[in-house]
Amino acid sequence: MKLFFSPTSPYVRKCLAVAHELNIGDQLQFLPASAGPVKRDQSIIVSNPLGKVPTLVTDDGMALYDSRVICEYLNSVGKGDLFPAEGPARWASLALQALADGMLDAAILVRYELMLRPEALSWEDWRVGQLDKIETSMRHLEQNAHTLSQKPNIGLLTLGCALWYLDLRYPELTWRSRFPAVAAWAEIFMKRESMSKAWAMEG
Repeated sequence: MKLFFSPTSPYVRKCLAVAHELNIGDQLQFLPASAGPVKRDQSIIVSNPLGKVPTLVTDDGMALYDSRVICEYLNSVGKGDLFPAEGPARWASLALQALADGMLDAAILVRYELMLRPEALSWEDWRVGQLDKIETSMRHLEQNAHTLSQKPNIGLLTLGCALWYLDLRYPELTWRSRFPAVAAWAEIFMKRESMSKAWAMEG
């Protein structure tokens, strides 16, 4: 399997965490890519018309995207149980994945605003609104931290990657001191071997 990747993409890290959790990380061949929203990488577009990472090309040549689809495929290949099959556990896991993905979407949009948009076109209220999505999500997680398990599933792995990205790009948010219950969960969960291996990937 070939994976188009960018080393700082949290969505790529999410796929890697899943692969390592399933002990199939060594089946991935990395294809470095530069998936910018303005300068688009044509090498990715051949397989994914959106030109985004992660994009996975399976051994039989099928291209899969985005991270949610890739992770479910990896779970199938690895015969894992990271996606609960049915019932409340399934919906809770998928909802947590959506929440964490939404936090990442907001964080990346703010980064694009700060790094790529010309200053004359920047919109402060829009940036503040995106950051508030992260804030309200973290408050929700803090209030419901008792539901966060150490047994991995797709929602928890995605949340771990979202918190990793906040550490990488937004240390000023100081989420650990402000959301201690989430921090206590993360202190243990993010030491999982699968998470450590995902962080260790080099571009």
